Amino acid sequence: MHAHREQQIRGLFDTYIRMYASRDERLTELFSDEFSGYTGGGAVLVHDRLEWVRITLQDFAQVPLPIRIEMLDLALQDLSDDVVATTAFFHIHLPMPEHTLAREVARLVLIFRLEAAQWKIVHSGISIPYHLVRDGEVYPLAGLQERNRELETEIRIRTQELHQSEALYRQLIEDTLDIIWKADRDLRVTYISPADERLRGYRACEVLGRHLFEMLTDEGAATAAEQLQRAPPQPGPPRLLGFMAFEAQHRCKDGSLRWGEVMARVRLDEHGAVTGYQGITRDITERKLLEQQVRQLAFHDALTDLPNRRLLLDRLAQAMTASSRSGHCGALLFLDLDNFKALNDRHGHDVGDAVLLQAASRLEHCVRRADTVARLGGDEFIVLLPSLDIDRRRSATQALGVADKILKALSEPYRLSIERDGGVLAEVEHRCTASIGVSLFTGQEAGTADVLKWADSAMYRAKDTGRNTVRLYGDAPADAPPG
Repeated sequence: MHAHREQQIRGLFDTYIRMYASRDERLTELFSDEFSGYTGGGAVLVHDRLEWVRITLQDFAQVPLPIRIEMLDLALQDLSDDVVATTAFFHIHLPMPEHTLAREVARLVLIFRLEAAQWKIVHSGISIPYHLVRDGEVYPLAGLQERNRELETEIRIRTQELHQSEALYRQLIEDTLDIIWKADRDLRVTYISPADERLRGYRACEVLGRHLFEMLTDEGAATAAEQLQRAPPQPGPPRLLGFMAFEAQHRCKDGSLRWGEVMARVRLDEHGAVTGYQGITRDITERKLLEQQVRQLAFHDALTDLPNRRLLLDRLAQAMTASSRSGHCGALLFLDLDNFKALNDRHGHDVGDAVLLQAASRLEHCVRRADTVARLGGDEFIVLLPSLDIDRRRSATQALGVADKILKALSEPYRLSIERDGGVLAEVEHRCTASIGVSLFTGQEAGTADVLKWADSAMYRAKDTGRNTVRLYGDAPADAPPG
């Protein structure tokens, strides 16, 4: 991430935390109109911005005095040019004597999106592992107070026993939704909390003694191994190294996969040798699905699911770089459906969208797996053919062959369902042709914008010469490439 962009997003995040901690109602102005979020005390996704504002104000009303946020870690990730994800870990200290909540690690995910030159929060997900929330509460104040009184009484009576009692240790950790685990120096599991059975379906007896990496996919195991190798042995008294945080996919008993956020520690002896490992795994499957949806929206066309202009330009730049190394030519086909507007005007956009979907499918069946079919918008499509021939003339022949194949595919009849008066569906047949412009490129002799402009120019020449035809840029003196 660029330093200026990182500084800007960190400033926005710090502003959010400062306003939240000070109970500043102006915080709600940072939310996008298309906001969604998960509350810390519930598992329901809130889609309505006004509902989220109500929850925030309820939070502030329940705890009107400022709270203290003890930040542990913050990570920023670019999802696209206008979408950034932030993930923070911290302790929450309420303005009251309490012990239970303050020592839990809370996780907050905020997704910022640039809207009309202003960054807005489009998603918030806060995970606080407590289970004492009662109806009408955001924080479990009543439960915390009751719990604190119980703990204080227990501490006075049985302080020594609390340090020695394995039963009480399990009572404190096994009801959490997070998976708590321990492993020996060989990464064999020595303890795992019941949350693993709830999330992955394995009973503890099926996991104990097995290698920790068996819980993960191959890729996840490789990530974990890389993280653990970054903790070199250090001499000194027995101690724990700091938490290492990473994300990995976990295997479930039913064959499914779930994403987990792992916070692991290495235990060392006085000589710096590893004696074991311990950690916490938190289920983040819903968050990963949301990130995938955000990426999908950023790089794919909403109607056809084809790559959009942004992803096309990225792949074109990669193809031009690869062409510089290999010497092979590439080609860009710019195509426009002929008389498409008349179809929209006569039958409506729903029918037009149906034609676009069929056209997109036909285009994908005309090209290789390595090629890219993209939609620029409206009835304009792009086909990128990387790595053709070293000889420019033979590359032109190959590209024109693909263009002719596309012309034939797109000219086949489109069978559509059209709603008549009274709501009766009628099957109609529509015929449509296309005009295609082709531009060749070798290496980085020009920019991506130039290659697009050449193909666009050739496409308009195809329209001017009667439509339903193909024109290669450079065939006519008027559009010969520079140099």
